[in-house]
Amino acid sequence: MPTSADRVLEQAMTLTPADRVRAAEELLRSVGDPEQGEIDAAWAVEAEERIRAYEAGEAQATPGDEVLRRILGRKRNHNGR
Repeated sequence: MPTSADRVLEQAMTLTPADRVRAAEELLRSVGDPEQGEIDAAWAVEAEERIRAYEAGEAQATPGDEVLRRILGRKRNHNGR
């Protein structure tokens, strides 16, 4: 017999991807750390500062595929593969 959560999840899966994201964010927020809003705000400030530094030529960017290649290379070396 399906639980209430099962029924809610089944209904949620019929939503658009954007509405599912919104619902998931609200659910996480409802059980999350009360300080999460402060953490999110601090990360937003950090992100804006990084964008400003990049646009001012004070920081360089590395393409995402290169970053992933480096990370995967380190993981392989660490695991002895």
